[in-house]
Amino acid sequence: MTLRTSDFHYELPEELIASRPLAERSASRMLVLHRETGAVEHRMFRELPEFLKPDDLLVLNDTKVIPARLFSDDGRIELLCLDQLSPTEWRCLVKPGKRMKAGREVVVGGTTGTVVEVFDNGDRLVRWESPVDLNEHGHLALPHYMGRDDESADRDRYQTVYAREEGAIAAPTAGLHFTPEMLDGLDHDFLTLHVGVGTFRPVSAERPEEHKMHYERYVLTENTARRVNAAGRVVAVGTTVTRVLEHLGGTRKAEDGKRVDETHHQGETDIFIYPPHEFRAVDVLLTNFHLPESTLIMLVSALAGREAVLAAYRDAVRERYRFYSYGDCMLVL
Repeated sequence: MTLRTSDFHYELPEELIASRPLAERSASRMLVLHRETGAVEHRMFRELPEFLKPDDLLVLNDTKVIPARLFSDDGRIELLCLDQLSPTEWRCLVKPGKRMKAGREVVVGGTTGTVVEVFDNGDRLVRWESPVDLNEHGHLALPHYMGRDDESADRDRYQTVYAREEGAIAAPTAGLHFTPEMLDGLDHDFLTLHVGVGTFRPVSAERPEEHKMHYERYVLTENTARRVNAAGRVVAVGTTVTRVLEHLGGTRKAEDGKRVDETHHQGETDIFIYPPHEFRAVDVLLTNFHLPESTLIMLVSALAGREAVLAAYRDAVRERYRFYSYGDCMLVL
Protein backbone atom coordinates (compact mmCIF):
# COMPACT_ATOMS: atom_id res chain seq x y z
CA MET A 1 0.00 0.00 0.00
CA THR A 2 1.31 3.44 -0.93
CA LEU A 3 1.04 5.74 2.05
CA ARG A 4 -0.12 9.33 1.85
CA THR A 5 0.77 12.12 4.22
CA SER A 6 -2.88 12.22 5.32
CA ASP A 7 -2.53 8.63 6.54
CA PHE A 8 -0.58 10.01 9.51
CA HIS A 9 -3.34 12.33 10.68
CA TYR A 10 -5.02 12.24 14.08
CA GLU A 11 -7.35 14.58 15.93
CA LEU A 12 -5.98 16.51 18.89
CA PRO A 13 -7.99 18.84 21.13
CA GLU A 14 -6.14 22.15 21.40
CA GLU A 15 -6.25 22.11 25.19
CA LEU A 16 -3.93 19.08 25.24
CA ILE A 17 -1.06 21.07 23.70
CA ALA A 18 1.42 21.83 26.49
CA SER A 19 2.33 25.51 26.26
CA ARG A 20 4.41 25.42 29.45
CA PRO A 21 6.46 22.75 31.24
CA LEU A 22 5.49 20.92 34.40
CA ALA A 23 6.97 22.12 37.67
CA GLU A 24 9.22 19.03 37.81
CA ARG A 25 11.02 17.64 34.77
CA SER A 26 10.56 13.98 35.66
CA ALA A 27 6.87 14.31 36.56
CA SER A 28 5.75 13.60 32.99
CA ARG A 29 3.57 10.66 32.09
CA MET A 30 4.92 7.96 29.79
CA LEU A 31 2.89 5.85 27.38
CA VAL A 32 4.66 2.53 26.78
CA LEU A 33 4.01 0.84 23.44
CA HIS A 34 5.09 -2.80 23.08
CA ARG A 35 5.76 -3.41 19.39
CA GLU A 36 5.41 -7.18 19.41
CA THR A 37 1.92 -7.21 20.91
CA GLY A 38 0.66 -3.68 20.35
CA ALA A 39 -0.10 -3.49 24.08
CA VAL A 40 -0.09 -0.09 25.74
CA GLU A 41 0.77 0.81 29.33
CA HIS A 42 0.19 4.14 31.02
CA ARG A 43 3.13 4.83 33.31
CA MET A 44 5.22 7.72 34.65
CA PHE A 45 8.54 8.83 33.15
CA ARG A 46 10.34 8.21 36.43
CA GLU A 47 9.51 4.50 35.92
CA LEU A 48 11.67 4.36 32.78
CA PRO A 49 14.46 2.31 34.48
CA GLU A 50 11.99 -0.56 35.00
CA PHE A 51 11.89 -1.09 31.23
CA LEU A 52 15.65 -1.06 30.69
CA LYS A 53 18.02 -4.03 30.63
CA PRO A 54 21.53 -4.18 32.15
CA ASP A 55 23.25 -4.03 28.73
CA ASP A 56 21.11 -1.19 27.35
CA LEU A 57 22.81 2.05 26.29
CA LEU A 58 20.85 5.29 26.25
CA VAL A 59 22.06 7.69 23.57
CA LEU A 60 21.15 11.35 24.05
CA ASN A 61 21.59 14.51 21.99
CA ASP A 62 23.69 17.08 23.85
CA THR A 63 22.96 19.99 21.51
CA LYS A 64 22.27 23.31 23.21
CA VAL A 65 19.50 25.64 22.08
CA ILE A 66 20.63 29.15 21.27
CA PRO A 67 18.38 32.25 21.52
CA ALA A 68 18.38 32.56 17.74
CA ARG A 69 15.37 34.82 17.20
CA LEU A 70 16.21 38.49 16.75
CA PHE A 71 14.10 41.61 16.25
CA SER A 72 15.33 44.81 14.67
CA ASP A 73 15.54 47.85 16.90
CA ASP A 74 12.61 49.42 15.06
CA GLY A 75 10.54 46.25 15.47
CA ARG A 76 9.90 45.88 11.74
CA ILE A 77 12.18 42.93 10.93
CA GLU A 78 12.41 39.47 12.50
CA LEU A 79 15.44 37.24 11.93
CA LEU A 80 15.99 33.61 12.83
CA CYS A 81 19.70 32.82 12.91
CA LEU A 82 20.06 29.38 11.36
CA ASP A 83 23.76 28.82 10.91
CA GLN A 84 26.82 30.81 11.94
CA LEU A 85 29.33 30.95 9.09
CA SER A 86 31.82 33.27 10.81
CA PRO A 87 31.85 35.47 13.94
CA THR A 88 29.97 38.16 12.00
CA GLU A 89 28.05 36.15 9.38
CA TRP A 90 24.80 34.25 9.84
CA ARG A 91 22.50 32.45 7.48
CA CYS A 92 19.08 33.75 8.49
CA LEU A 93 15.40 33.30 7.88
CA VAL A 94 13.97 36.80 7.60
CA LYS A 95 10.44 38.22 7.90
CA PRO A 96 9.18 40.00 5.91
CA GLY A 97 11.54 38.83 3.19
CA LYS A 98 10.42 41.37 0.61
CA ARG A 99 11.96 44.16 2.70
CA MET A 100 15.32 42.45 2.97
CA LYS A 101 16.78 42.25 -0.51
CA ALA A 102 20.54 42.14 -1.09
CA GLY A 103 22.14 45.34 0.14
CA ARG A 104 19.42 46.18 2.69
CA GLU A 105 20.46 46.86 6.28
CA VAL A 106 18.96 45.93 9.64
CA VAL A 107 19.95 47.15 13.11
CA VAL A 108 19.82 44.88 16.19
CA GLY A 109 21.06 46.12 19.56
CA GLY A 110 22.75 49.04 17.81
CA THR A 111 24.69 46.72 15.50
CA THR A 112 24.10 47.00 11.77
CA GLY A 113 23.78 43.95 9.57
CA THR A 114 23.72 43.89 5.77
CA VAL A 115 22.09 41.31 3.52
CA VAL A 116 24.92 40.22 1.25
CA GLU A 117 23.20 37.28 -0.46
CA VAL A 118 19.72 35.83 -0.95
CA PHE A 119 19.78 32.05 -1.33
CA ASP A 120 17.53 30.06 -3.64
CA ASN A 121 15.35 28.89 -0.74
CA GLY A 122 14.84 32.46 0.50
CA ASP A 123 17.36 32.41 3.37
CA ARG A 124 19.59 35.47 3.71
CA LEU A 125 23.29 35.74 4.41
CA VAL A 126 23.58 38.64 6.86
CA ARG A 127 26.97 40.19 7.63
CA TRP A 128 27.16 42.22 10.85
CA GLU A 129 29.60 45.05 11.49
CA SER A 130 30.46 43.32 14.79
CA PRO A 131 29.23 40.09 16.43
CA VAL A 132 25.66 40.24 17.74
CA ASP A 133 25.28 39.03 21.32
CA LEU A 134 22.46 36.50 21.04
CA ASN A 135 22.30 35.96 24.79
CA GLU A 136 21.58 39.66 25.29
CA HIS A 137 19.41 40.42 22.27
CA GLY A 138 18.10 37.01 21.16
CA HIS A 139 14.95 35.11 22.02
CA LEU A 140 14.24 31.38 21.96
CA ALA A 141 12.32 30.35 18.87
CA LEU A 142 9.57 28.47 20.67
CA PRO A 143 7.36 26.32 18.43
CA HIS A 144 4.35 28.16 17.04
CA TYR A 145 1.89 25.76 18.66
CA MET A 146 2.80 27.06 22.12
CA GLY A 147 0.98 30.22 21.16
CA ARG A 148 3.27 32.54 23.11
CA ASP A 149 6.62 34.30 23.11
CA ASP A 150 9.53 33.00 25.15
CA GLU A 151 9.88 33.88 28.82
CA SER A 152 12.89 33.96 31.13
CA ALA A 153 11.99 30.52 32.57
CA ASP A 154 12.27 28.97 29.10
CA ARG A 155 16.02 29.65 29.06
CA ASP A 156 16.31 26.81 31.57
CA ARG A 157 13.35 24.55 30.83
CA TYR A 158 13.56 24.55 27.01
CA GLN A 159 17.03 23.04 27.44
CA THR A 160 18.11 19.57 28.54
CA VAL A 161 20.13 19.35 31.75
CA TYR A 162 23.03 17.90 29.73
CA ALA A 163 23.04 20.45 26.88
CA ARG A 164 26.58 21.57 26.07
CA GLU A 165 27.16 21.98 22.31
CA GLU A 166 25.62 25.26 21.13
CA GLY A 167 23.88 25.38 17.79
CA ALA A 168 20.26 24.17 17.92
CA ILE A 169 17.23 26.25 16.99
CA ALA A 170 14.85 23.85 18.76
CA ALA A 171 15.28 21.51 21.73
CA PRO A 172 15.63 17.73 21.46
CA THR A 173 12.47 17.46 23.53
CA ALA A 174 12.59 13.78 24.55
CA GLY A 175 15.53 14.71 26.75
CA LEU A 176 13.71 17.46 28.63
CA HIS A 177 12.30 14.91 31.11
CA PHE A 178 15.66 13.84 32.52
CA THR A 179 17.14 15.15 35.75
CA PRO A 180 20.85 14.81 36.57
CA GLU A 181 20.01 12.36 39.35
CA MET A 182 18.04 10.08 37.06
CA LEU A 183 20.68 10.17 34.34
CA ASP A 184 23.42 9.28 36.81
CA GLY A 185 21.75 5.93 37.40
CA LEU A 186 21.57 4.97 33.72
CA ASP A 187 24.26 3.84 31.29
CA HIS A 188 24.35 6.56 28.67
CA ASP A 189 26.40 8.42 26.10
CA PHE A 190 25.97 11.40 23.79
CA LEU A 191 26.00 12.48 20.20
CA THR A 192 25.27 15.92 18.80
CA LEU A 193 22.71 16.94 16.22
CA HIS A 194 21.85 20.63 15.95
CA VAL A 195 18.09 20.73 15.50
CA GLY A 196 17.29 23.13 12.68
CA VAL A 197 14.32 25.19 11.56
CA GLY A 198 13.12 22.29 9.44
CA THR A 199 11.66 20.73 12.58
CA PHE A 200 8.87 23.33 12.30
CA ARG A 201 8.19 22.80 8.60
CA PRO A 202 5.14 20.69 7.77
CA VAL A 203 5.02 17.99 5.13
CA SER A 204 3.23 19.71 2.26
CA ALA A 205 3.69 16.90 -0.28
CA GLU A 206 0.79 14.50 -0.80
CA ARG A 207 3.13 11.51 -0.52
CA PRO A 208 5.92 11.30 2.07
CA GLU A 209 8.55 10.27 -0.49
CA GLU A 210 8.04 13.61 -2.26
CA HIS A 211 8.97 15.62 0.84
CA LYS A 212 12.38 17.31 0.84
CA MET A 213 14.05 16.92 4.22
CA HIS A 214 16.29 19.62 5.69
CA TYR A 215 19.98 19.11 6.47
CA GLU A 216 21.20 19.15 10.05
CA ARG A 217 24.77 19.01 11.37
CA TYR A 218 25.84 16.10 13.58
CA VAL A 219 28.85 14.67 15.43
CA LEU A 220 29.31 11.10 16.68
CA THR A 221 32.63 10.39 18.37
CA GLU A 222 34.65 7.21 17.88
CA ASN A 223 34.18 6.25 21.53
CA THR A 224 30.41 6.61 21.35
CA ALA A 225 30.32 4.60 18.11
CA ARG A 226 32.17 1.75 19.85
CA ARG A 227 29.75 1.86 22.77
CA VAL A 228 26.76 1.81 20.41
CA ASN A 229 28.12 -1.32 18.74
CA ALA A 230 28.83 -3.03 22.06
CA ALA A 231 25.38 -2.38 23.54
CA GLY A 232 22.78 -5.08 23.89
CA ARG A 233 20.08 -2.60 22.94
CA VAL A 234 20.44 0.99 21.81
CA VAL A 235 17.81 3.22 23.37
CA ALA A 236 17.54 6.40 21.32
CA VAL A 237 16.39 9.37 23.37
CA GLY A 238 14.51 11.26 20.69
CA THR A 239 14.06 11.35 16.96
CA THR A 240 17.23 13.42 16.48
CA VAL A 241 19.38 10.64 17.93
CA THR A 242 17.49 8.12 15.82
CA ARG A 243 18.16 10.06 12.64
CA VAL A 244 21.92 10.28 13.26
CA LEU A 245 22.32 6.62 14.15
CA GLU A 246 20.16 5.39 11.29
CA HIS A 247 21.96 7.71 8.87
CA LEU A 248 25.27 6.16 9.91
CA GLY A 249 23.76 2.69 10.08
CA GLY A 250 22.79 3.07 6.45
CA THR A 251 26.35 3.90 5.42
CA ARG A 252 28.11 0.98 7.10
CA LYS A 253 28.86 -2.34 5.43
CA ALA A 254 25.92 -4.66 6.04
CA GLU A 255 28.14 -7.71 6.48
CA ASP A 256 30.29 -6.36 9.30
CA GLY A 257 27.67 -6.98 11.99
CA LYS A 258 28.08 -3.53 13.51
CA ARG A 259 25.43 -0.86 13.94
CA VAL A 260 27.74 1.96 12.87
CA ASP A 261 31.29 2.32 11.63
CA GLU A 262 33.65 2.84 14.58
CA THR A 263 35.26 6.06 13.47
CA HIS A 264 34.69 9.69 14.33
CA HIS A 265 31.79 11.00 12.27
CA GLN A 266 30.72 14.54 11.59
CA GLY A 267 28.78 16.02 8.75
CA GLU A 268 25.22 16.69 7.67
CA THR A 269 22.24 14.42 7.26
CA ASP A 270 18.91 14.86 5.53
CA ILE A 271 17.69 11.33 6.25
CA PHE A 272 13.90 11.04 6.23
CA ILE A 273 12.63 7.95 8.03
CA TYR A 274 9.12 6.79 7.19
CA PRO A 275 7.47 3.38 6.64
CA PRO A 276 8.88 1.06 5.53
CA HIS A 277 12.34 1.49 7.02
CA GLU A 278 14.80 -1.19 8.13
CA PHE A 279 16.25 -0.04 11.44
CA ARG A 280 19.92 -0.95 11.69
CA ALA A 281 21.10 0.92 14.78
CA VAL A 282 18.17 1.76 17.06
CA ASP A 283 16.25 -0.85 19.10
CA VAL A 284 14.17 1.26 21.51
CA LEU A 285 12.89 4.82 21.21
CA LEU A 286 11.91 7.36 23.85
CA THR A 287 10.12 10.27 22.23
CA ASN A 288 7.51 12.95 22.82
CA PHE A 289 4.17 13.09 21.01
CA HIS A 290 4.37 14.73 17.59
CA LEU A 291 2.22 16.81 15.27
CA PRO A 292 -0.19 15.08 12.88
CA GLU A 293 1.25 14.41 9.41
CA SER A 294 4.76 15.45 10.53
CA THR A 295 8.05 13.80 9.61
CA LEU A 296 8.45 12.87 13.28
CA ILE A 297 5.24 10.87 13.64
CA MET A 298 6.24 9.14 10.40
CA LEU A 299 9.58 8.18 11.97
CA VAL A 300 7.87 6.70 15.04
CA SER A 301 5.46 4.86 12.73
CA ALA A 302 8.39 3.38 10.82
CA LEU A 303 9.60 1.78 14.06
CA ALA A 304 6.33 0.75 15.68
CA GLY A 305 3.88 0.53 12.78
CA ARG A 306 1.51 3.27 11.65
CA GLU A 307 -1.69 1.67 12.90
CA ALA A 308 -0.20 0.86 16.31
CA VAL A 309 1.17 4.40 16.70
CA LEU A 310 -2.10 6.06 15.72
CA ALA A 311 -3.99 3.76 18.10
CA ALA A 312 -1.57 4.70 20.88
CA TYR A 313 -2.06 8.38 20.08
CA ARG A 314 -5.83 7.95 20.32
CA ASP A 315 -5.29 6.34 23.72
CA ALA A 316 -3.11 9.27 24.75
CA VAL A 317 -5.80 11.74 23.72
CA ARG A 318 -8.44 9.77 25.59
CA GLU A 319 -6.23 9.65 28.70
CA ARG A 320 -5.54 13.40 28.44
CA TYR A 321 -1.79 13.23 27.94
CA ARG A 322 0.03 16.51 27.33
CA PHE A 323 1.34 16.85 23.76
CA TYR A 324 4.38 18.22 21.92
CA SER A 325 7.59 19.88 23.16
CA TYR A 326 6.64 20.50 26.80
CA GLY A 327 4.35 17.47 26.91
CA ASP A 328 4.50 13.86 28.06
CA CYS A 329 6.50 11.08 26.41
CA MET A 330 6.20 7.70 24.77
CA LEU A 331 8.48 4.67 25.07
CA VAL A 332 8.51 2.32 22.07
CA LEU A 333 9.85 -1.10 23.05
